[in-house]
Amino acid sequence: MQGQELWFYRKMEACQNVERDVDKVLNKFSSARQHINKNIDELLENMETMKEDLLSSGPPGSEVNQFHSSIFRDTLKRSREMALTWGGNHKDIHSSVSKVGKTIDKNFSDKLLNLSKEPTFENTKRMALLNKVINEHFLRQGMLDIADSIAREADLDIPESVQEPFIEIHRILAALKEQNLRPALKWAEARRDMLRQQNSSLEFKLHRLQFIELIQQGSRQQQEILLYARRLAPFANQHPKEFQILMGSLLFLNQGLKGSPYEHLLEPINLIEICDVFVQDACTLLGLSVESPLAVSLTAGCKSLPSLLNIMQVMQSSSVMWSAKEELPIEIDIGASSLYHSIFACPILRQQTTQGNPPMRLSCGHAISRESLNKLVNGNKIKCPLCPVESSPDEAKQLYM
Repeated sequence: MQGQELWFYRKMEACQNVERDVDKVLNKFSSARQHINKNIDELLENMETMKEDLLSSGPPGSEVNQFHSSIFRDTLKRSREMALTWGGNHKDIHSSVSKVGKTIDKNFSDKLLNLSKEPTFENTKRMALLNKVINEHFLRQGMLDIADSIAREADLDIPESVQEPFIEIHRILAALKEQNLRPALKWAEARRDMLRQQNSSLEFKLHRLQFIELIQQGSRQQQEILLYARRLAPFANQHPKEFQILMGSLLFLNQGLKGSPYEHLLEPINLIEICDVFVQDACTLLGLSVESPLAVSLTAGCKSLPSLLNIMQVMQSSSVMWSAKEELPIEIDIGASSLYHSIFACPILRQQTTQGNPPMRLSCGHAISRESLNKLVNGNKIKCPLCPVESSPDEAKQLYM
């Protein structure tokens, strides 16, 4: 079993251990509640019976006889016994709750802060950036009330012009999920030129789905279907195969698409695909990443955490200090979806470049690290280590990936 899988297995086991203790506490809560409610109901019933006996035994103000005094004493004694029992139940439950805390401490590490020795969020500027990222995350999720609360409490200046696109996106998404394509079509048509520049197929997919919905209504909508087919004509060159399929589906207008070669057009995945394409195109036009930076950071952090904890434990047991801030002692695989740019390794020093030692492009087109560049400078010239071309160090350009 690989290290990351083993870590997840252990954490699942830890969660199950905590869950067992929590279930025990909840069962005790439930049992105590039922027992106490039953005792209270019995006590109320006895008191109600005693009240009726007192009222029927004589006029108001008459003396209480010895029999009723005995009932009073028994009821009072019973009440005190109940209170003592409830107190014992409370102590037992409190002990079980404390045990849950101990189980959590036993099964989960509380040393995660040791993974980063830098005071990451103590800087005011960094804290403001973090609050802004959190605010943007909730705007992306359509949780506008939470985003407003965060902006207010963190004293963030978020103009309405920033919020409005997110509000519109979620309004359109909500309509799409209700199979209402009109808001999305209106949005796409208003931004047709920009969408074409990024080779988006959103508008065609929306018209395609609208066309399929009309076909499902059968031959009674034949005239409207034929008119709507003209709106698909401008997309025929860009999507010839899909256009032919849509036109071919007209042959089954009377009998319906179910059971026909075009039945796949009715699959709900078409609507899900449109929602994904819409979000992607909308974020691109807004200059935003498709996924929330906060969600991406948390996902990458959770994937890296098992390896980082193992590294920390090994170094602590070996009394080794890790001083490098820009790179880890081992490579951590966080999946292809979390790789957003290429990684350059200097062919001379055979190590990855960093912000302090970035890749530099020589005039011949070859790239080396800045550290290698400085070491290879001879006078005011540098000879490329990969080809015979000589150039000036000033001609080298930093590469950004």
